Amino acid sequence: MTVWNKMPGMLVHEEQPFNAEPPPAALAEHRQTPLDTFYSRNHGPIPDIDPDRWRLQVDGLVETPLELSLAELRDGFEQVQVDATLECAGNRRTGLIAVHDIPGEAAWGPGAISTASFRGIRLADVLAAAGLEPEAAHIAFAAPDVSPVADPPQPYGGSIPVDKALRPEVLLAWTMNEQPLPRAHGAPLRVVVPGWIGARSVKWLTRISARTTPSDNYFQATAYRMLPADADPQRTAPGAGISLGPVALNCAILQPDDGSVLPAGPTRVSGYALAAPDRAVERVDVSADGGRSWRQAELDTAAPPWTWRTWQASLDLPPGEFELIARAWDATGATTPESPAHVWNPKGYGNNSWSRIHLTCR
Repeated sequence: MTVWNKMPGMLVHEEQPFNAEPPPAALAEHRQTPLDTFYSRNHGPIPDIDPDRWRLQVDGLVETPLELSLAELRDGFEQVQVDATLECAGNRRTGLIAVHDIPGEAAWGPGAISTASFRGIRLADVLAAAGLEPEAAHIAFAAPDVSPVADPPQPYGGSIPVDKALRPEVLLAWTMNEQPLPRAHGAPLRVVVPGWIGARSVKWLTRISARTTPSDNYFQATAYRMLPADADPQRTAPGAGISLGPVALNCAILQPDDGSVLPAGPTRVSGYALAAPDRAVERVDVSADGGRSWRQAELDTAAPPWTWRTWQASLDLPPGEFELIARAWDATGATTPESPAHVWNPKGYGNNSWSRIHLTCR
């Protein structure tokens, strides 16, 4: 194991704060991602919190502010389990960087996404116990990890609308894949917001606040926002652009590796596809001739709600050089955009264009 108990071979984008993704082939090996393979996205140093002294504050627009220990959360509310795929907003940023450089942002490949089973309690149940007031429209989360990215540096935070917060899939979780939540993934308690960018699943949770407006934290008001292609991120004011929340339909090839040299003949291609919230992946197409013709991939058995769907296809490739392409379709008939140039933005968020790798067969 390497730092933070991650597998050897993790692609580490930064040591401090620790940001790393698994190699695509390792991600492809498991429908549920092992803890040592799960990607890690952090904005400041990973805090070391004593779970016995830790308390969760619930305040703001509630009738009864609460202060709860981990034992009170475990014993006082119904425990539930949710399988969820978490995806960083910068997943597949390398495809956008190939169009035009994006300085200051990590070059995430297709591995800033992982799937785990989380156990905890419903956020809705805690809000009900506090007596959520009718005018509350947003639920804000606060954590103790201080990020130097903000100016001045500030602890991490974010928020989600009340209608999402009250959905039964949104958890306050303390286990991950039937094991205690690792420190690197938010112990002793984290939020899990299935179907939304990973940035809203706040780790090391210390406070929940009901508000009339979204969080004014830097990572809600400024950082995770989709700016127009001609915008300068250094000059845009808080609130500019589109606040990122629900994920978009996406698809990626995980095997073979980009740049592989393989024997000619039958070639297995595999990857993942993830649908937007309340939708489902219905089809994945694969092409070996630049999109002139397509072969339908085989989807694995229907995935639980809020998780990716893995797929595979076998292509008979003669000697030569190939660009393999994959695209996904959802149940509405919507598909992923063809070119990363069509979705390029100056922070490199939300690349869901056709996945492309290059192969040489001999």
